[in-house]
Amino acid sequence: MTQPRLDAVIVGGGHNGLVAAAYLARAGRRVVVLERLDHVGGAAVSAHAFDGVDARLSRYSYLVSLLPRRIVEDIGARIRLARRHYSSYTPDPSTAGRTGLLIGPESTFAAVGAEADATSFREFYRRCGLVTERIWPTLLQPLRTRSGLRGHVLAGQDAEAAAAWEALTERPIGDAITAAVQNDLVRGVMATDALIGTFADTGDSSLLQNVCFLYHLVGGGTGDWDVPIGGMGAVTGALAASAAGFGAEIITGAEVHGIDPDGQVRYRHNGKAHQLSAEHILANVTPAVLADLLGEPAPDTAPGAQVKVNLMLRRLPRLRDDSVTPQQAFGGTFHINETFSQLGDAYAAAADGRVPEPLPCEIYCHSLTDPSILSDDLRASGAQTLTVFGLHTPHALAAGDPDRMRDRLTSAVLNSLNSVLAEPIQDVLMEDAAGRLCIEAKTTVDLDRALGMTAGNIFHGALRWPFTEDDEPLDTPAQRWGVATAHDRILLCGSGSRRGGAVSGIGGHNAAMAVLEG
Repeated sequence: MTQPRLDAVIVGGGHNGLVAAAYLARAGRRVVVLERLDHVGGAAVSAHAFDGVDARLSRYSYLVSLLPRRIVEDIGARIRLARRHYSSYTPDPSTAGRTGLLIGPESTFAAVGAEADATSFREFYRRCGLVTERIWPTLLQPLRTRSGLRGHVLAGQDAEAAAAWEALTERPIGDAITAAVQNDLVRGVMATDALIGTFADTGDSSLLQNVCFLYHLVGGGTGDWDVPIGGMGAVTGALAASAAGFGAEIITGAEVHGIDPDGQVRYRHNGKAHQLSAEHILANVTPAVLADLLGEPAPDTAPGAQVKVNLMLRRLPRLRDDSVTPQQAFGGTFHINETFSQLGDAYAAAADGRVPEPLPCEIYCHSLTDPSILSDDLRASGAQTLTVFGLHTPHALAAGDPDRMRDRLTSAVLNSLNSVLAEPIQDVLMEDAAGRLCIEAKTTVDLDRALGMTAGNIFHGALRWPFTEDDEPLDTPAQRWGVATAHDRILLCGSGSRRGGAVSGIGGHNAAMAVLEG
């Protein structure tokens, strides 16, 4: 059945779609959100991943940096974030993990022979801050051109800021990193922010790695990544409550199967066919999925390049490095086999069609910072959650034989982790109600199948600079806000929009602003 014409239909109930719905409904617009799954949230959800284990794991997305406080306050979302106790810990593979670099309230550069790099490390990020602190507020403003944003960033600053802009946006970030510090391990800690979910080398001339690096440092102007209290599902729940509170209608179990450029959306719900008509359609799906819904050729898209493994532990494992406690080591980002040279070797192996050995990985322990995701009994027992994120595992590796490669990649993750532990991680894993070890792996294939993330790219495609090139048109509201498609009534509102990516709500905000401006 056809309903009266709406102001906006939002296709996809992920966090960006909910942000857009909240802003538009707050402005008095009639909005419907259509979500294919039986729940909203997309990748920003919590789940009881293991049968009989009362822990709410952030199943896909897990940390928050790019969600502006202004969005949270504008729509009245009850979202709480917590700062982690340490920045990172990195075992030194050259000593088989018996020494390591802790960065935080007390840092241990000397322990890995990098005392001379301690000051240079801090100075590098101070210089980056000269750029990121100026860029951060612009993400909720109409797009600037490259030269316009450069002028905004450098206004009133000296040559040091100009050099930082050039290092971040004009030359491979690997050059700046290797010029700043000498130690291979310290260089690797810095380089990982350029490679998470991005298949590139730090010296790649495309500068794709630079864009990734910039987004990892720009959040709040400082690049701090925080833990969502209650898990990522609490973030989504708060956004959905705000959107509904302003009057947006959210329909789950609604599978959209066709979109027309004139504003028609066709979907199935409860076994029946439905159609909605709207002034604007906001696509909170990947550009490739949108093309399919429009019946158009799929655009070129960058494949994903990561594997995520969720673990439930009886307790934190013992480390080979007895100079730090497990609580310190897992209190921030735990880097494994991510020296600068190891990252380069891993990229070369993956580009050659091989699973890197050892696999570079990063670990996050949500429950150390936020134990509320655990039941009282689990907290009392000392149980902890771990999220392990493996780099340089491009979609081509996982797609050939998905089930076999999921097992292969899971083994690579566990082997990499065990290479720096004093006991196998398997010895401290919990078992679920059926006696199975609590291990859940999500490959790029799983993201594509479950969430519609084309080729498993967590950014819905290649990240783009938070500016346009000087010759790109900025004539329409959609172009000015970085959400334009080839069709006037259809806007991107998710991670595929310019300045989208991560749990930020920025894509949703900017799509809503384009609608309200138009």
